[in-house]
Amino acid sequence: MDDQATDTDVLTAAVQHVTAALGGFGAMGHLSASASQGLHLVASGGLPRAVTRNWEDIRVTDSVAPARAFRTGEFAYASTANRPARNPSDPPHLSPAADVSARSAMAAVPLSGPDGPLGVLSVLLPVAEVPSAEQQTFLEEVARWAAERLRLAPPTPDGVSRALLGTSPDRARGQGPGETSTEFKFEFDVHANEVVLDERLLDAVGIDRETFDGRLATFDDYVHPDDLPWVMGDVEQALRTRGRADSEYRVRRSDGTYAWVRFRGRAVSRRGSKPTRLVGTMSYTTETHAALESVGHALAHMSDGFLSVDRDGRIGFVNVAAERLFGRPRDLVGRSLWEVPIVRKVPWLEERSRRAATAGVPDGFEVAWPGTDRWYHLRLVPIADGLTLYITDVTERRLREAESAAVERAAAERAAFIARLTRALAEAATTRDVTAAVAESVLPPLQATGLVILALENDRLDLVGSVGYAPAHLDRLHGMPVDAALEEVLRTHAPTFVESLDDLTERYPEAADFPIAGGKKAWALLPLVVSGREIGVVVVSFDHPRQLTEDERTLLTVFGGQLAHALERAHQYDVATTRARDLQRALLPRDLPALPAVTAAARYLPAGHGADVGGDWYDIIPLSADRVALVIGDVMGHGMPEAATMGRLRTAVRTLSDLELSPDDVLARLNDIVGELREESFVTCLYGVYDPTTQVLTYANAGHLPPVVARPDGSVSLLTFDPDPPLGIAAPPFGVHEVPLPDGSHLVLYTDGLVETPGHNIDEGLRHLTEIISAALADRGGPAGEPESLCNAVTAALLPAHRRTTDDTALLIARARSLPPNDIAAWVLPEDPTAAGQARRHVHEQFRLWCLDAELEMATELIVSELVGNVIRHATGPIQLRLLRSRTLICEVSDGSLTTPHIRHARATDEGGRGLQLVAAMAQRWGTRYTLAGKCIWTEQALGG
Repeated sequence: MDDQATDTDVLTAAVQHVTAALGGFGAMGHLSASASQGLHLVASGGLPRAVTRNWEDIRVTDSVAPARAFRTGEFAYASTANRPARNPSDPPHLSPAADVSARSAMAAVPLSGPDGPLGVLSVLLPVAEVPSAEQQTFLEEVARWAAERLRLAPPTPDGVSRALLGTSPDRARGQGPGETSTEFKFEFDVHANEVVLDERLLDAVGIDRETFDGRLATFDDYVHPDDLPWVMGDVEQALRTRGRADSEYRVRRSDGTYAWVRFRGRAVSRRGSKPTRLVGTMSYTTETHAALESVGHALAHMSDGFLSVDRDGRIGFVNVAAERLFGRPRDLVGRSLWEVPIVRKVPWLEERSRRAATAGVPDGFEVAWPGTDRWYHLRLVPIADGLTLYITDVTERRLREAESAAVERAAAERAAFIARLTRALAEAATTRDVTAAVAESVLPPLQATGLVILALENDRLDLVGSVGYAPAHLDRLHGMPVDAALEEVLRTHAPTFVESLDDLTERYPEAADFPIAGGKKAWALLPLVVSGREIGVVVVSFDHPRQLTEDERTLLTVFGGQLAHALERAHQYDVATTRARDLQRALLPRDLPALPAVTAAARYLPAGHGADVGGDWYDIIPLSADRVALVIGDVMGHGMPEAATMGRLRTAVRTLSDLELSPDDVLARLNDIVGELREESFVTCLYGVYDPTTQVLTYANAGHLPPVVARPDGSVSLLTFDPDPPLGIAAPPFGVHEVPLPDGSHLVLYTDGLVETPGHNIDEGLRHLTEIISAALADRGGPAGEPESLCNAVTAALLPAHRRTTDDTALLIARARSLPPNDIAAWVLPEDPTAAGQARRHVHEQFRLWCLDAELEMATELIVSELVGNVIRHATGPIQLRLLRSRTLICEVSDGSLTTPHIRHARATDEGGRGLQLVAAMAQRWGTRYTLAGKCIWTEQALGG
């Protein structure tokens, strides 16, 4: 509905809508200026005059549905449409046959305003049809719609300053330019229902004297229906406050047209009584309004917003465009502009308005309108009696300016595109780097949203890199065949630009399922060609149909050529890197052994950049008696020679460990090996042996970083014994260190890549490492107590994924587990032939304590008897027997001789020489290790069950 529709127009539309939608006989709309003035009929539809005349005026205290809805502010329903009490002086209604109210029910809802009900919307329905909840809701929604559009004021621009017409603001309100205003005596007597007026007023206005009977009700009939409620409100307020009334409104001429009049008067009463009379003058102001309406209509309907205020800042006029920004006129006119909530949110408006009015100088500025994405230019123009505000929407202009600036910026960015792309591709080493460089350098300037790089191998395309596509869609691109569109690009070595889905269908009608579409709307298909050989295709895609300019197409063609060479280099680099790292991993343990004495975890992290392999390594080697050798080393430098050296040394360490050599002897032999390489190789290495029966770590260190020990009491420390020089420049003997490792202790071995990073010296790295270990192990019951979790915590803190390192890193963490004392049994045996018998008795008694099976006992007694007998015959004392119950049963016989026993191949006629053959047959493993006092022959047997 038009923004300038009158209240009658609004209510007429409402009554017609509810009558049709609810299937009623008809509907009515009443308005009220105040509760004491009652309700006045403004619009009706579908009802004969015989019915509506009885509803023209309703007292608020009546019991009918409209009155109850107005009083309560809620939906009201009456099963019969009882007519309100009529004025006794009114003529009776027509015959009952014409009055449908006798067979109707009535439903009414209030027309609610911000300060209470403004009126009522009611509908006459068949008696049998009580409104449903949906119908009631519909009626309330229509009433809400109508209430929001009511003005309760004349539709003319009464607030337009006469200064806009060139009229002095001091001129009488009823006097226009060139107009002589005549004032006529006029008197209201509400109690007597009389109007006393100068009959010349009737002539001036155009009302036939013969039709006017002097009754107030008759005069009310002449007042425009839209104006009557608020006119009656002004009269009531003047009588109630014993004040003055000053109102301008429309009255109906005898020919049906309307004239404008202005009444100014005051309340009069007898002494001590309540005022019932208004005495004053009424003037004819139609000519002034005609001029104002002409100006007001132009202002009201111009595209720019317009608002005028007086000297006190009170709003006099708001046009339709300004109404959308500030609110409805009935909520604004007469109100201080600075009290309007939205005005308080507009930056600088009040300050600059006051300054413009004071200085009398126009001002203007642009602001973002609060709560919207629109921009407006506010033009402040002082006039004689106040200030006018012109509001122009400049959003489109600003958008155009922004777009123009964006185009200029884009042109400058495209000018630098080639330089940035060349630099980015030159620095990219891997295919992932190439993809990232393209995504950063190519997509933004072109406003592209997707990228797919496909490599051609064996007539199929494989995905190399992508940006802007869903993972589920990318699965289709692995090993995809070459379709018609991509085949043309590869065959012609020329790019193809597809501007839209329609363009794609037109070019390649057989490509119903375009694999690289991925929800995109436009594509640039670029061949990747190196030395005349097709290596793949790159697809740049857009979310919207896109017609590329010639400059952009040339740019993409150049980009395709550069990308092809960058990808070729990156592919070769990736292949070399993959091979190098595969070699590196092949030289390291695939899995750490599960051992009774330690629980271990390890990490190897290659350098963040470069195809060269490193020389870092680690190992865990099981020894006899559940002992464990823990090794970590670092061949200085990177490359294949260093990796080969690392592989040789790791193999040598395992071989030397099988010989049960002490840590210092192992490093001495490794030092000889490094020296024989005839290369300037420097190797750091730490070799330690943990014995779970003594809970002691014995180690030697050739130039390696100190290990970290975290004990069960929560203390974390570096084992800062002075290390020997690195292998290759060291001069044996190597120092041997013994460190207690109670059950549950953690031993952390690492290479320098973990603690020595760019920007941090090695001392800071060591301190940081101990702090991380201490924090990770603070919760002893948590998962960080496991070596695997501790490895994750250390590498995450010291080698986060986003940090590139220049050195590879090895990390080995082992948690010590001691052998319980009740699983250890040892005896000293005499150096005489009775020793074998005593040994068998000790075994028998210990097996009873350990509840081991008889078959294993018999085999163990035989082994012990043979080993002790050999000592008596071929070696010297002291003789010791030790049994260890672990995952296997371990038997050890120690003596003071350094002679190494060997299995002999006895002839059939030999009486002896078969003892060790028998031991080897009955044990899973057996061997000899040297001790400080001599040697120890050990065997391992599987435990039963």
